[in-house]
Amino acid sequence: MLYSHANQSFTEKHQQPVLVFLHGLLGSGEDWQQTLAHLMDYPALSIDLPSHGLSAFSTCHNFKECCDQISDTLLTQIAPHRPIVLIGYSLGARIAMNGVVNNHFANLNIQQLIVEGGNFGLQHKADKIARLNHDSRWAKRFESEPIEQVLSDWYQLPVFSSLNHEQRQKLIAKRSANLGPQVAHMLMATSLAKQDYLLDALKSSSTTTHYICGEKDKKFSQLAEQSGLSFSQVVDAGHNVHVEQPQAFAAIVKTQIDVYENSSH
Repeated sequence: MLYSHANQSFTEKHQQPVLVFLHGLLGSGEDWQQTLAHLMDYPALSIDLPSHGLSAFSTCHNFKECCDQISDTLLTQIAPHRPIVLIGYSLGARIAMNGVVNNHFANLNIQQLIVEGGNFGLQHKADKIARLNHDSRWAKRFESEPIEQVLSDWYQLPVFSSLNHEQRQKLIAKRSANLGPQVAHMLMATSLAKQDYLLDALKSSSTTTHYICGEKDKKFSQLAEQSGLSFSQVVDAGHNVHVEQPQAFAAIVKTQIDVYENSSH
């Protein structure tokens, strides 16, 4: 069972959807606190993914195992018929998309998927090989070097280019609590190289998907624009919108729930 934290009991207003949050690599459920502060009217639950936070010693070997663990964790707290809005960031977004597309969440009533900075997958074999080599190099470093040293280089990756020096230092300090070998294991288990290309299946899924990206995150803004999905671009934010602009992120979540509820009546 994975560690999860709920903001209220789910027995009240039993028709209201439960918001379920999945964090990114190196993160934990705590990353959503600022966003949750603006969503107090909704029942919500954040999960620590395998190898992270208080689930540091839970492991998974692939996307399906990870989705099964999430599903088992949710079913201990949420009735199977209760509608769920699944919200994932980066790695959490990729896991959420995988689960929805491959029916790994079949026992849950997932009505909406909100994807923040999630990659739909690679389409060419050469790209997958290059990505596997890239992730393997990082995994070796996480396994064998002091984590502060690895993180210092990790946050220089292009995807984090919108961060300033102070933001980088804060992240390095915060993420240094992670266990390097556990991070390495999760990085390889859920490498983008091992993920199917999910966009086409997402678009034909009965679960509605909305994409959120930061204006300064050029790569993922382009993915969102070209995806054909409904999306929101948040000004003054990079890859990590829910931390950089939590109020704007929460407002998008509320709007998406309202749109969905109005369309389903």
